[in-house]
Amino acid sequence: MERLAIQELPKIDLHCHLDGSLSLELVRELLGREVQPEELMAEDDCGSLAEYLERFDLPLQCLQTADGLRRAGHDFIRQVAKENVRYVEVRFAPQFSVNERLDVGKVIEAVLEGLAWGRQEYGVESQVIVCAMRHLSEEENLRMLTAAREFLGHGVCAADLAGDEAAFPMKRFLNLFAEVRRMGMPFTIHAGECGSAENIEEAVRCGAMRIGHGIALRGRSQIQKLCVERDVGIELCPVSNHQTKAVKRGEPYPIREFLEAGLLVTLNTDNRTVSHTSLSREIAFVQEHCGVSDADIVQMQENALRAAFLDEQKKEQIRHCLLGRGKVQ
Repeated sequence: MERLAIQELPKIDLHCHLDGSLSLELVRELLGREVQPEELMAEDDCGSLAEYLERFDLPLQCLQTADGLRRAGHDFIRQVAKENVRYVEVRFAPQFSVNERLDVGKVIEAVLEGLAWGRQEYGVESQVIVCAMRHLSEEENLRMLTAAREFLGHGVCAADLAGDEAAFPMKRFLNLFAEVRRMGMPFTIHAGECGSAENIEEAVRCGAMRIGHGIALRGRSQIQKLCVERDVGIELCPVSNHQTKAVKRGEPYPIREFLEAGLLVTLNTDNRTVSHTSLSREIAFVQEHCGVSDADIVQMQENALRAAFLDEQKKEQIRHCLLGRGKVQ
């Protein structure tokens, strides 16, 4: 597949963080000062996850006002439209933008307004996944998720759990996500990024419909089978996974293993700016380094639509859009 064909291929991105995807231009505008690319972008040979996470400090400063949140949503859609992304689920942690002027509801409303602005201008369909954070208390997370539940079906499509997986394993959050399930809110979980396959198994048994990263599924055939049986989507983010050392230098990236196991593998960006990536770069990366064929790329786009937090009617509309038959209504 030629690079130009990759760029033009209609795409879906299911795992992408808003704060890690603000453009350099927008950050400069919102902060009102010159910002160097290296202040936002991690090196390909990044030293650690901690070093990678330092690149989020400046973007979060930009997300403290309704105007900044709206412009971030619009800027995000502008960027993904450049490479023919037709549908995207963008995630962020509303708690990080709550202040004396903004409660959770106002934070979410501002982002949704920005995404709608972007949709009107660029024709890209999007939804929001709200992230509970591992380092926050169960009460804080539940309060946010309860507020976000009011937007379910109105721009918010699901919940997530993000943060330091090694320090805060999944077993601490089983009660929280049992409550999320009772709310009728679907969810994905960041799991298996730090080497713990048990976190993946617990997330799936708790009701997660997708797993973010899931690298620790390598060689774990029984948990792979569980994911296949439950039709759990696996949100791979190759460039980020190498930068954060979820996959260490010299180790094979497990995408081929996962595809051959029948897992519902999807290809995603994680953080477009921090990782200096795009879906086009992710596709080129796995084709060059992992033996992924053109047919595999098409299959992963179909997997993404199947795993998306959408009803069947909307999926059919987007399927027609992906086939070049028109815009999403």
